[in-house]
Amino acid sequence: MKAESSPPLVFHAIGVDGESSGENRITVDWIEKSSDHIHIPPLNFAVVDAGIFRSGFPDTTNLSFLKTLRLRSIIYLCPEPYPEENLEFLNANGIQLHQFGIQNSKNPLMEIQEGKIRDALKVLIDTKNHPVLIHCKRGKHRTGCLVGCLRKLQNWCMGAIHEEYKHFAGNKSRISDQMFLETFNISNFMKS
Repeated sequence: MKAESSPPLVFHAIGVDGESSGENRITVDWIEKSSDHIHIPPLNFAVVDAGIFRSGFPDTTNLSFLKTLRLRSIIYLCPEPYPEENLEFLNANGIQLHQFGIQNSKNPLMEIQEGKIRDALKVLIDTKNHPVLIHCKRGKHRTGCLVGCLRKLQNWCMGAIHEEYKHFAGNKSRISDQMFLETFNISNFMKS
C-alpha cells in the first residue's frame, strides 16, 4: 500500500510597512511549503485572475515557487536581457518567454509605449498562454499599466483600476501611468 503525500501547506504572512508618505501599506506574502522545501514568491506577487499572475522580477530564490504555478508563459516587460539562470529554468519547465522591452522612466512626461502594451495584452488574453506571469522589475508601473488595460477589457470602472494600480505602486504612483490608463482605448484594441 502506497502512502499518500499530503498537499503543500500555504502560509500567508502579513506585514505593515511604513512608507515615507506616512501611509502604511499592508502586504501579503505567500510562502508555500512542501515536505522538503519552502517556496518564496517574487516581490509584489499576486493573482490577477484565473491563470494570470503578476509580480516583480523573480530571482533564483523564487524559481521553486514559480514551478508550483505550472506556468506556460511569462510576459516580461523590461528591455534588459533575461538572466541566464532564469532562462535555463524556463527551458527546463517548458515556459515560453514573451519580452516586450518597455523602457522605464521616472519622467512624468514620457509616454507609455502603447504599441508594446497592446502587443503584450494580446499575449495576455490568449488563454493558450495561461497560466501566465506578468512582471517587470518591481511589479509596479509597467506591470500595473498592463494589468490596468486588462481591467478595462474586463469592464472595471476607472476608480477600481486606479486603486489597484496604486495598491502595487504605493507612494511611487505615477500620474503618467494613470493618464495612460485613462486614455487607453479598448475599442481600438478590439479592432486590432
